[in-house]
Amino acid sequence: MRITRLLIRDFRRLHEVDVLPAGGINLLVGPNGAGKTSVLEAVHLMAYGRSFRGRVRDGLIRSGAPAVEVFVEWEQGDRTRRAGLRHGGDRWEGRLDGAPVAQLGDLCAALAVVSFEPGSHALVAGGGEPRRRFLDWGLFHVEHEFLPAWRRYARALRQRNALLKAQRGDAELDGWEQEMATAGETMTRLRADYVDTLQASLAEVVPGIAPALGAASVEFLPGWKRAELSLRDALLLARDRDRLSGHTTVGPHRADWRVAVAAAPQGEALSRGQAKLVALACLLAQAQDLARQHGHWPVVVLDDLASELDAGHRERVLTMLGSTGAQVFVTGTDLQPLASVLDAGATVFHVEHGVVRTAGPASAAMGRPVDPPEML
Repeated sequence: MRITRLLIRDFRRLHEVDVLPAGGINLLVGPNGAGKTSVLEAVHLMAYGRSFRGRVRDGLIRSGAPAVEVFVEWEQGDRTRRAGLRHGGDRWEGRLDGAPVAQLGDLCAALAVVSFEPGSHALVAGGGEPRRRFLDWGLFHVEHEFLPAWRRYARALRQRNALLKAQRGDAELDGWEQEMATAGETMTRLRADYVDTLQASLAEVVPGIAPALGAASVEFLPGWKRAELSLRDALLLARDRDRLSGHTTVGPHRADWRVAVAAAPQGEALSRGQAKLVALACLLAQAQDLARQHGHWPVVVLDDLASELDAGHRERVLTMLGSTGAQVFVTGTDLQPLASVLDAGATVFHVEHGVVRTAGPASAAMGRPVDPPEML
């Protein structure tokens, strides 16, 4: 998967940016506040429907502009695909390959992007929500059975919680608990299998990018005592307690996973630097698994890499990614910490005051005139 064109309008401080990225490594270099991260954030937005800085808010829209628009064109196998997204502060509009999309999720399913940014250490050091999103994103792209089960479970969970808050009777709860159990057992089986797959991929990735971490292991926590109870029985046993709390306390929505490395034995807390490396290893393991399933790597986004990783780890990560043929976007304030990849043919973009200019070896080819695309 390779983005061939990225057009951004009125996104944070970016007025209009039209970028023709190269395959391989693309370096976006410029001072703090220039807009580098916003470029990567726009790519992430197209793949997740959210900013990696948090949920989408009106702050994405440039001051004084009516809406933010992002257009992406990319190669996927032998196909050229196009997607556009517009957010005017109250609702989204999207198009995929020229047709309107009814749900934002349909748009996000088309473009696969794996992002590593300064907050990514929360994947291993924070609460369970980002880890559940991580599992579900991976399954969303490789397992067609997962999304329908996830939607069924989410709907049944909302209904059960509403009944609990209203102190409704057992007969009404029975039906929704059965629906939760059917969909939730499917979700949990797929998640558990995916964690096993992640374990195998981590065993390959960690020695290549962070050998000092040692062997890594991943444990899946399903959200209830799955070894002892079916989900249906767990919900029934928790019913009285859940009535008191007004919400459902067991089930896949409480699932989690944790990763351990030999460098931090017996539950020893990871340092912040170790947490960053473990999180990056998990993200790259996920990307590698996606490549095996689909035959091509997702786009990889690495924000402020020089500040997040030391020189040795940066070089290992970029060397590994360079060997895969993945398209990579890396930001930094200075070329010097990233100079080791320039000889490999990386393309450089200078970013200043919200303007992006190509200045690398592919600049001549990428300077060809193109017509503006139809966004929305």
